[in-house]
Amino acid sequence: QVQLVESGGGLVQAGGSLTLSCTASGSIFSIDPVRWFRQAPGKQRDWVASIISNNYTRYAEYVRGRFTISRDNAKNTVYLRMSTLMPEDTALYYCNADIRRTRTDTELQYWGQGTQVTVSS
Repeated sequence: QVQLVESGGGLVQAGGSLTLSCTASGSIFSIDPVRWFRQAPGKQRDWVASIISNNYTRYAEYVRGRFTISRDNAKNTVYLRMSTLMPEDTALYYCNADIRRTRTDTELQYWGQGTQVTVSS
């Protein structure tokens, strides 16, 4: 059973920082790419950032320069370092990844359960 588990969310004041973690567990051959999304109440789920195995990264315009995505392949963990947080960054943050369980397995997309980030003004 493959799972993605996010952690690291919480309440922070505007201008502060948080680092989210997304850890994959289970039988995994490859996990690539890994993405972060976020969803504010009453709004659609938006893509935030992506990272692929060669550490190529991409960011949504509204977080570029403030957020940094990174990965530790040995730990099957991807991080999202969030700095200069603003109240509009308040959302449930989700991890998403394409995972292959064996060399010949079909690649499937997995979602975590989300971790709440609340930024107070």
